[in-house]
Amino acid sequence: QVQLVESGGGSVQAGGSLRLSCAASGYFDSTTCMGWFRQAPGKEREGVAALYTGGGMTDYADSVKGRFTISQDNAKKTVYLQMNSLKPEDTAMYYCAADDPCHRWPPRKSQFGSWGQGTQVTVSS
Repeated sequence: QVQLVESGGGSVQAGGSLRLSCAASGYFDSTTCMGWFRQAPGKEREGVAALYTGGGMTDYADSVKGRFTISQDNAKKTVYLQMNSLKPEDTAMYYCAADDPCHRWPPRKSQFGSWGQGTQVTVSS
């Protein structure tokens, strides 16, 4: 099973940027679905962005399109989430997840079996 560790969270003002990293250890198949999710207090965990490592396909939630970019560095087994033009409503705990091998594209939350511990992102107005 893939182990995932997120980093890069923090506090920024609205309009600022952050880059989250998700380092994977263990077996990392070349046909893995990687996802970034977020969960705000009192809300359900929602998908933010996803990437298929086999072909580089990406998918985004409508709320982050044009502002967030998911990318990968296969040599480092790391997936990134570049977040620009951050808004207060982006405040949440952000989680990285893996579905290895990828069962469906675009992926559903239920198919992800490996999760990181999360990293907090706080955006102030």
